[in-house]
Amino acid sequence: MPASSVGNDVDIDIGALFASLWRNKLRILVGSLLLTALAFLLLSLVAPKYRAETRILIETGESVFTRPANQQADDRPVLDQEGIKSQVELIGSSDLLKRVIARLDLAKNPELSAGAEPSVLSRLFGAVGIGKNPDEDARDDYILQSVRDRLLVYNVAASRVIVIQFSSKDAALSASIANAIADEYVATQQLAKSRSNTDAAGWLQPEIADLSKRVKEAEAKVAAYRSSSDLLIGQNNAVLATQQLSELSSELSRVRANRAASEASAESVRAALAKGAPVETLPAVMASPLIQRLRERQVQLNNDIADLSASLLSGHPRIRALRSQLADLNNQIRLEARKVLGSLENEAETARLRESQLTSSLNELKAQASKAGEEEVELRALEREATAQRQLLESYLTRYREASSRTDRGYLPADARIFSRADRPIEPYFPKKIPMTVAAFVASLLLLSIVTLLRALFSGQALRPAYPQPATEVLLSEGAAAPAPVDPAAEPARTETENTPSLAASIPAAFEEEILSKDKVPSAQFAAPAADLPATDAPVADHSGIANVAARLMASGAARAVVVSPEGDEASALTILLVRELADRGVRVILVDMTGSGEIGRSMLEDKNLPGITDLLVSEKHFSDVIHPDHYSQAELIPLGNHDPAKAMQSVGRLPMILNALQSAYDLVVVDAGPATVVELKHLLADGTELILGLVDPDDPDVAATAKAVYDAKLLQPELLTPFDNGELRLDSGRIVRSA
Repeated sequence: MPASSVGNDVDIDIGALFASLWRNKLRILVGSLLLTALAFLLLSLVAPKYRAETRILIETGESVFTRPANQQADDRPVLDQEGIKSQVELIGSSDLLKRVIARLDLAKNPELSAGAEPSVLSRLFGAVGIGKNPDEDARDDYILQSVRDRLLVYNVAASRVIVIQFSSKDAALSASIANAIADEYVATQQLAKSRSNTDAAGWLQPEIADLSKRVKEAEAKVAAYRSSSDLLIGQNNAVLATQQLSELSSELSRVRANRAASEASAESVRAALAKGAPVETLPAVMASPLIQRLRERQVQLNNDIADLSASLLSGHPRIRALRSQLADLNNQIRLEARKVLGSLENEAETARLRESQLTSSLNELKAQASKAGEEEVELRALEREATAQRQLLESYLTRYREASSRTDRGYLPADARIFSRADRPIEPYFPKKIPMTVAAFVASLLLLSIVTLLRALFSGQALRPAYPQPATEVLLSEGAAAPAPVDPAAEPARTETENTPSLAASIPAAFEEEILSKDKVPSAQFAAPAADLPATDAPVADHSGIANVAARLMASGAARAVVVSPEGDEASALTILLVRELADRGVRVILVDMTGSGEIGRSMLEDKNLPGITDLLVSEKHFSDVIHPDHYSQAELIPLGNHDPAKAMQSVGRLPMILNALQSAYDLVVVDAGPATVVELKHLLADGTELILGLVDPDDPDVAATAKAVYDAKLLQPELLTPFDNGELRLDSGRIVRSA
């Protein structure tokens, strides 16, 4: 940059700015006190204003004993939020305020009427026709506007409370006007209810008289039609013809049942007589008292014959006499059964005659009932009309009695209640001298401080050159010898990493109990002398294989890369070169040393005993303690650590959480697992992971065995990391083969 342009650039010297404040502290303090005193004096000259408030609760004024029958049975307020807002507008209406002004004679109040009286000059101009002649209406409007300017009416949010506030220089006046407005509002509601009741009673009275006449006419029509149609009412409010038809139907059903029973009994007796079967067992025959006596005699004769048969022969005259008597008795029983049959046939015939008569009577009653039904339809229509007129009349009478009783007794409860009346305020709400004086002091102090800072800034006292003159230019200007040119090959490869913040600060706080942040300053440049590089026998003339793997990792978007090095530390040196290659390409990368030997940490760090992954696994250290910067690149490293690796691996369950936390803070997490087995690799693989096989000698048997084991375990297809062009090698079914 040219020296002339550098010398013209200036910057603000914050120290000089605050030094100017300290130099002028006395002037700032004295000026603030003077301005505060002036403000206090002005506030003392302002006339104090007082504010009083009255609170009204909107609720139903009806009690459970006086509530009209058609109203709800609960005590909920009769207005919703929109209705309450309407009441707020009613309280601030001109008519209500004019009544309050007239009631309190506020036209004579000096505070409210100040300016309402026209001046002498205005009166003179009005008298000669110049200007408008002030009249009484204009004066009333001025006083009304003055009252409205000092009045504030609002509804308390989420409630049915209306607040009436009035401000005035007179404390007593503010309270009296607020209370008067509230009283006038309640009286207005009562007057509105009174007018409503009076209007309702006036409208209901002629309606009731007219309805009474119509009810009488309707009931007279019902009675006349019932008499002319012979629709007499029997039991259960049923027409007599219909009731008789029902009774006759029941009687006919009973006669038919009796006839059927008689015919069935006669048929059974007739069938028994025709077949010569014993008839004394039939229920109809056994019901005859004579048959019962004959049966008793029959049983006795059978018993006598049985007794004599034991001692006499069957031809004995005694036995023959008894059997002759028994035969006569049987004939007598059958003869009596025929008489019973004749009686049953007579009963059946009588029942048939009765049924025929009842059927004739029933047909006649059906015709009468049909006619009565048609006439009853018209009768019911007349009765419905009379009933409707009667119910309407009763409803109007109930409402009229309620309205007239409330009007006569003067019981008109308003739907509002004043639950907090305004008291005379003790302290004015304006001005608040102490708070406003303190605010004036703070404001004046701030204002004078800003003025002092601006003066120091514009005067140039707080400015300094933005770019100081380099020391080399000073030496040259004094005639000193110029420094020797610097060899570019000896310059550090990159110097941007100085004061580069570590990415350990972005590890999620959900995994650790504290927010980790740590700035790391590398102690060396990125380019290291060849003697400090890790010792390896791998060919290093060509790093295209490492570059190719780095490019493929960046293209795949992998979040984690696991490197397995069957040849041990010799192949792990390739992992260091891969991580540095990624860091040089701008990838935020961290290397986790899990080789077991710790050689990676000793090659990339100066201190050989730094905490690492084993300390983190056993929770002895935090992330900020185990993440260290590489001395030769922008990459970062978690070394093996100082804890026993065998004991640390007992907590291998925490390893996936650690790696996931690192992935959230870095673009790529590289894990060098050294000569790990397939079982050990499974703990390190996850979604978004790439597997890399590091090798120096493709013919090494350990390399071939590891490649075959990975293939057999069906793990990820590994990338080959070699110190030369790995296009010469490829994996085929777990075998490393050379391209033709």
